[in-house]
Amino acid sequence: MGETLLENPLVLLDEVMAGLKAGMTVPYLGPGISALGRQEAPMTPEDLAAFFATKTTLPRRAQGNPWAAAQYIESYRFRDTVTLWMKEAFAAAVSPSPFHAWLAGLPAPLIVDTWYAGEMRAALGQRSDWAEVQGITRAGIGEDRWFRFYDAAGDSLKEGAAGAAKTLLYTPHGGIAPDANFLISDADYVEVLTEIDIQTPIPEEVRRRRTGMSFVFLGCHFHDQLLRIYARQVMKRSSDRHYAVVDLAALTRNERRFLEEQDIRIIDLPLATALERLMA
Repeated sequence: MGETLLENPLVLLDEVMAGLKAGMTVPYLGPGISALGRQEAPMTPEDLAAFFATKTTLPRRAQGNPWAAAQYIESYRFRDTVTLWMKEAFAAAVSPSPFHAWLAGLPAPLIVDTWYAGEMRAALGQRSDWAEVQGITRAGIGEDRWFRFYDAAGDSLKEGAAGAAKTLLYTPHGGIAPDANFLISDADYVEVLTEIDIQTPIPEEVRRRRTGMSFVFLGCHFHDQLLRIYARQVMKRSSDRHYAVVDLAALTRNERRFLEEQDIRIIDLPLATALERLMA
């Protein structure tokens, strides 16, 4: 295991800023960015689990865990109920933050948004030269597909056409817009994780665009194994220099280990401070 790389956070942020502006750094966004403001929609996995708990009584093993909660609901109330409640959870629109809007103005070949609320999609809505690829559940669709492509208007797009987009937005867990695709239950992820090591669930266009790129993790947590697996697989075969804005003192042991193993440079600053400096 490597050692956690601690360098001057402001120097690292300047590197990130230069990489973002040059289109050489992939922003990997978590809900922590939007959670800096007051939101009606759940903005953490724990908040989403708490929302499910308002809809039904969850067994102890599912409390605080949205994936287990969704699996319990799917098992006893069917998949349509999971989808209905996810739509309800994210019915209140989450407006793009100033950072999302700033990011939408950059020449980013690839942006990864790991939450369901759709604010990065909304921020890109002022442009027409982008496309989105979303992870989808295969439960009940009768198709051997892991993802769907959409154009800027939210219409279905063929995978080959997405290659012409200036920016590709990748939402690996799905999203409320445009079609309410959600990977959320344990069963959804069991299917994905059986093949993610060989990269099948990750679109070829994403794999192409990440080649040689750095990643910067903003507003993300890695306290759950599922979140760590996804980050590790999405950044596979990219460059060997990556960054994460985190509160070092608040990291769990597993989060520290993940950052060390992946040689991710730690930017130990409050997220709001880091975002303001990047936009300066």
